[in-house]
Amino acid sequence: MADEVETEGVTDSPKKGPTLSTSTSSFEALDPHDPNLSRLATTMFQKTADYLFGELTATQEDYRLLETMNQATIAKYSDMKQISGNVSRTITELNEKYVSLQPYLDQIDQIESSVNKLEQAAYKLDAYSKRLEAKFKSLEKR
Repeated sequence: MADEVETEGVTDSPKKGPTLSTSTSSFEALDPHDPNLSRLATTMFQKTADYLFGELTATQEDYRLLETMNQATIAKYSDMKQISGNVSRTITELNEKYVSLQPYLDQIDQIESSVNKLEQAAYKLDAYSKRLEAKFKSLEKR
């Protein structure tokens, strides 16, 4: 039992005897490798390389997608800028036309006011003529 505690972490090297293990592998650098272990290590490194390649490719595709989206956004904003410029010019032109028409609009307002006054005068004249006619008929009957 005491031997087990003392030898914990110690491995036997076929060429050098008991050594303290510093890695998880159990073979010496110059020893011939186990072909099965070599095949598994190669497979592991290939799978890791494939995984990392896939991760990098996915990241690269994400950046390509972002670039495409940015270009589409730039084009859309360019179109919107052109449209807003056209709208701005049109509004400026309409404001200029409104300013040039303002004297005529003021005249129309004055004419409308005059027509309203004339209409009121016509109603008063009509009412007066009806009263006058009623008086005339009442005098005629006498």
